[in-house]
Amino acid sequence: MLKIAVLVSGGGTNLQAIMDAIDNGKITNARIEVVISNNRNAYALERAKNHGISALCISPKDYESREAFNEAFLQKLNSYEVDLVVLAGFLVVLPEQMISINFEDADYNDIDDYKALYSYIKKRLAPDRMNYVFLDEVQHVREFERAVDSLFIKKNVDLYITGSNSYMLSGEIATLLSGRYVEIKMLPLSFREYVSNWNENPDLPSRYRDYTQFGSFPYTLKMRGKADLVREYLNGVYSTVILKDIVARRNISDVMTLEGVVRYLLDNVGNTCSTKKISDTLTSSGQKTSTHTVENYLAGLLDSFAFYRVQRYDVKGRSYLKTGAKYYAVDMGLRYFLLGSKYEDVGRILENVIYLELIRRGCDVYVGKVNKYEVDFIAKKGQDTAYYQVASSVRDAGTLASELRPLESIADHNPKYLITLDNDPPASHDGIKQIYALDFLLGRERRA
Repeated sequence: MLKIAVLVSGGGTNLQAIMDAIDNGKITNARIEVVISNNRNAYALERAKNHGISALCISPKDYESREAFNEAFLQKLNSYEVDLVVLAGFLVVLPEQMISINFEDADYNDIDDYKALYSYIKKRLAPDRMNYVFLDEVQHVREFERAVDSLFIKKNVDLYITGSNSYMLSGEIATLLSGRYVEIKMLPLSFREYVSNWNENPDLPSRYRDYTQFGSFPYTLKMRGKADLVREYLNGVYSTVILKDIVARRNISDVMTLEGVVRYLLDNVGNTCSTKKISDTLTSSGQKTSTHTVENYLAGLLDSFAFYRVQRYDVKGRSYLKTGAKYYAVDMGLRYFLLGSKYEDVGRILENVIYLELIRRGCDVYVGKVNKYEVDFIAKKGQDTAYYQVASSVRDAGTLASELRPLESIADHNPKYLITLDNDPPASHDGIKQIYALDFLLGRERRA
């Protein structure tokens, strides 16, 4: 069992992501032993306590010197005999055996190739103890993977690297580091994480509207109630991911067509899509393009994690289908920013949010086909399978019957759920559980 210590200073959204990854099986054979902060008011400490994890505050203000703080900090850390230390927003100068470099800081401009990087770190390694090395935006160092491989083989080095989507795509990391790594993919805030930033009991429907309109990127929480600032921030995210990362990596010259593909996908979350349908739609609107170009743009959008592709699965035939995939966006705030409120579709937005929640919980997710019916999601996790149908409201009897029909057509006895925004008491329809969406997103269960 890998024993982990997490160092934090603020709200603890990264801590929450790690706890969720352990809970849902994305990180296996590991547990968090202790969470340590330098800030007594850090909400991350409360998150840890609520999760049954030891939570400590060790602040430099409580010690006469930096040396005294370092000694106390390391003594307390070592007392837990952890195997791994995770730096999750710890805003304190670290003790000597921790080396942290952000390569977007001009102080490190001289470390521009792997030899300089390896030399810099090697000189600072404590020979008789474990060293924790954190390299942020490491793609700025030429051939950084050669230094990483050399450090990896040292028994007293525990190494963490981060980088921009445009440089550090999953497939390329696997090639560069020869499989010597564990990748943790980060999503924006879950609804539970988003709501946890309000200390009082929040108005959940209002928070959900904010969550889907202003987005789930953590920085938007600093702009509560300031729609203009949120739009400016989302414009920056969009410009960076779309107009910088993807355009640069894919050598795209026709940016207008790329943006047309993005808008099409955002307008069609929850609908089946094909490259031909996308290219035909763009061409008919005056943006002539080919299926090959659309395929290239889609690959770039998927690599950057701006969108997720969900394959269809034939429940009765137990086979994966090659056509009719769906695409879901990483954040609904970007959709609102680009399309505006006139394109708002409460049901499909909810479907997108539920999809992200399912993958956040460690599920492999597919769109189900049962005869002529479609099941919104088949969620597989290990040996377990569950079926989900998502709708904004089923208070109309006809709508309820229509949404239940695909689930009723499945003959196996795996759990089946109908998730809606109807804030009604839990109900069961011949074994199909109807759940209030916000309860599901918060991970809580109400009894009938």
